[in-house]
Amino acid sequence: MAAGQKLYPRATVKKIVKAHSKCNVTKNVDVLIFLDYALFLQTLMKEATINAKQAGERGISAKSVQKVTEMSLLKFKG
Repeated sequence: MAAGQKLYPRATVKKIVKAHSKCNVTKNVDVLIFLDYALFLQTLMKEATINAKQAGERGISAKSVQKVTEMSLLKFKG
């Protein structure tokens, strides 16, 4: 990807979030959404790793991720 090239139009993301939430949003809402998403994935993988080790698996499987998904989603519900 070339330097300075944007991954997505920030204004479009802001409009979508504003329309969906029916609230005013801050200038950097897209960055906050991305950081929250990255934190969610990190938590999900950490919990899946713990679950897999407790189950005696050698690695993380889809089954171990599915078991902890609901719990991780509840932590990030806002």
